[in-house]
Amino acid sequence: MDNRPSRHRHVRIRSSRCEPPSQRRLPRREIGGAFVRIGLLTEGGYPYVSGDARLWCDRLVRGLGQHEFDIYALSRSDRQEDEGWIQLPPQVSRVHTAPLWTADDDGVGYGRRARRRFAECYGELAAAVCAGDLSAGSIGSAGPTGTTGAAGSAGSAGSAGSTGAGGAAGDASAGVADRFGDALYGLAELVRDEGGGLVGALRSETAVRALERACRAPGALRAARGARVPDLLTVAAQVERALRPLSLDWYEDDGLGSVDLCHATSGGAAALAGLLARHFSGVPLLVTEYGVQLRAHYLSAREDLEGRVASAPARALLAAFHGLLAAETYRQATVITPGNTHARRWQERCGADRAKIRTVYPGMEASRFWEVGESAESAEPDTLVWVGRIEPAKDLISLLHAFAEIRKEQPKTRLRIVGAPGDGLEGATYLAHCKALAAQLFPDEADGAHAIGDNPVSFEEIGGPDVPTLPEAYAAGSVVVLSSVVEGFPISLVEAMFCGRATVSTDVGAVVEVIGGTGLVVPPRNPRALAEACVALLRDPERRARLGAAARARALELFTVEQNITAFHGIYLEIVSRCPVRRVVVDNSGEPLPFAVPAEAHVPERWAESGTRLVAGRRGPGWAAGPPVRGLPLGSASGAASGAATGDPVPAGEGTR
Repeated sequence: MDNRPSRHRHVRIRSSRCEPPSQRRLPRREIGGAFVRIGLLTEGGYPYVSGDARLWCDRLVRGLGQHEFDIYALSRSDRQEDEGWIQLPPQVSRVHTAPLWTADDDGVGYGRRARRRFAECYGELAAAVCAGDLSAGSIGSAGPTGTTGAAGSAGSAGSAGSTGAGGAAGDASAGVADRFGDALYGLAELVRDEGGGLVGALRSETAVRALERACRAPGALRAARGARVPDLLTVAAQVERALRPLSLDWYEDDGLGSVDLCHATSGGAAALAGLLARHFSGVPLLVTEYGVQLRAHYLSAREDLEGRVASAPARALLAAFHGLLAAETYRQATVITPGNTHARRWQERCGADRAKIRTVYPGMEASRFWEVGESAESAEPDTLVWVGRIEPAKDLISLLHAFAEIRKEQPKTRLRIVGAPGDGLEGATYLAHCKALAAQLFPDEADGAHAIGDNPVSFEEIGGPDVPTLPEAYAAGSVVVLSSVVEGFPISLVEAMFCGRATVSTDVGAVVEVIGGTGLVVPPRNPRALAEACVALLRDPERRARLGAAARARALELFTVEQNITAFHGIYLEIVSRCPVRRVVVDNSGEPLPFAVPAEAHVPERWAESGTRLVAGRRGPGWAAGPPVRGLPLGSASGAASGAATGDPVPAGEGTR
């Protein structure tokens, strides 16, 4: 079913707002506990058919049917929007979308006062970017109680009362972070007050001149001092793209202001929307990162928006900007959920407070690999299998050289490389290079003079005649190999573990954490070590069986969809119980009522009479919606008498159970 949104524009920015097909506002549900209304923030993924984090978001939403989800999605390309959405479950009540890949000037012009206000805020933002470099360890994190969080580097941040060089560095880092945050929220408030205009202002000469002054100021980054006008234009364009969520119309009381918590499925733009919801409405923010956005920025191609290679000063400024944005995200988040210890170390390095961090492993569908896992003896004993996306980070060159060493010890061994090339020309070029190297290292072999030669290395794709499905790819071999030099969470390893296969992997990313002693791990870029580990398993079937069984048991315990859903359900309830969205309740005369919202408001039932009203239409938590409590003068017995007469439940007094 095609349930795509209508075409939208990115101006002050009126995003698309769509209800799922044949569905309006959902009735209140009380299934298995408290009802929570969640604003799910995504970038380039769910609910679109293609993109990042689509599968785990869909599994999470479907697994939490007792809660209600409002989806706020940023798309990355016109093509992604044209592909449409996946079928949404009934607990998704609303979907708001906006394009991150384009922005038209909305035509809102700033007057003199607004221009001065923009120049001050953007100048502060630029000064903070040029004064701090997260990669050098100068960005810390001020905790909510005033203490300094995890340090960017050892000894660079101390407690609030520390003295000496370490304390001074920590205070300076906190000052830079505060300066960046104040400027960021100042720009957001400017958009709200003026009704737009930020896109044009961020592209204006005023923004470029503010960047230039910050780069030339005393104490600026050494790399930034050499920035020239083309570099400043590149940085200004990238910053404008990153700050597009500031212009969205998502932050009103009928938008993110009405949810009980925001769950950002990544850092960067998705988390920025959550920061603004927290700033304007006090909505708590949960940030989940299975791949750290800042790490992805460092590892990605250093290009501008037109595809040209960015200069060193531009890269330094952009790295500092993204580092400060990550630090602000971690500082303001209520809870941070990395997908593994590797991501957690990155977050702590960027200033995340350890007390906020809860590691939640990705949930993967184990049922599709069940049949293969139950029949591990069906694997071909002399076959190695590699599964993944063919790109330079996977280092298939080292794998092919290692396989040459393996063939010297085990001449009948075969290697099956299953996967499609990475996106763009680079992936296709790398695949062609690997095929050429395989043909050079392993000329076609034949058993006799009249037999047809065959290469022991095969390149295949899922859906082909020999590998129609992903489980059958893992079933084809007795040992699964991972040769990457860069890896986040190794999904292919978890899939191999579900299939009960022994594994040989390089020590990168979260590999050791995932394997946990159920496979062999070798250093990256070491073909000889990789070959020796593979030969050891090929020669020992009993050891392969033991490791495969242990790996399958570990995967079923830690990496299933069920454990992921259970973990997030508990975190949701923890957040809304500890950090509820506050609301001001007034009586009939307009005076505020202290203690007007009792603790029972967290339970989705009616505990008292109606008669009060909310200030300025501000909604409370979804699970506390409904007629609020009427305040009564001290000593009045009418409320108790009314409750006794009608038989309605009367809650216990303050401090009793």
